[in-house]
Amino acid sequence: MNCTTPAQYFHLLRRQMRRAYRCPLVVFTPKSLLRSPRASSRVEELATGRFEPVVDDVAVRDPAAVKRLLLCSGKVYYDLVAHREKRDSSDVAARGDVAIVRLEQLYPWPSQELAAIRDRYARAEHLVFVQEEPANMGPWEFVRELLRELWQREFSYAGRNAAASPAVGSQRKHHAELAAFLAAAFGQTPPA
Repeated sequence: MNCTTPAQYFHLLRRQMRRAYRCPLVVFTPKSLLRSPRASSRVEELATGRFEPVVDDVAVRDPAAVKRLLLCSGKVYYDLVAHREKRDSSDVAARGDVAIVRLEQLYPWPSQELAAIRDRYARAEHLVFVQEEPANMGPWEFVRELLRELWQREFSYAGRNAAASPAVGSQRKHHAELAAFLAAAFGQTPPA
């Protein structure tokens, strides 16, 4: 699991305890989301919500207008939303052409929920899986074949290159890599 909101985390733990069977629960949610003002939930979401293995993009008004589907897992979602807001404020013609969908549960694979997303964005020309971790560390290696099988199409990858370490060791280089793969996710030229 890779939860992006407090409500998702709460309902995940609640679901785990209410199940009739016991199985291990592995949660990848980073501590940095504790400090993020965007990673918050309304009281109603905690009181009446439930865990959603896949969270659709609530900002999309017309699914038929979506040309690029970004599927992500974890806190990179908030970087993608911020990048889209910045892009849409400078490029009015591009508004509404990108959907950002969160994959909150990696296993068991939520094929039914993802099939609904596939059908909702059937006109999307570009399918991209985005992760902040290096290519050989995050969920990309696990989900690549599963996505290909479900969509019957290839997903592109936007993220850091494979590396021996999860961190580059330099704040400047970290931000440069982040800017480059966010631009790539949106089909833009990476900044120089």
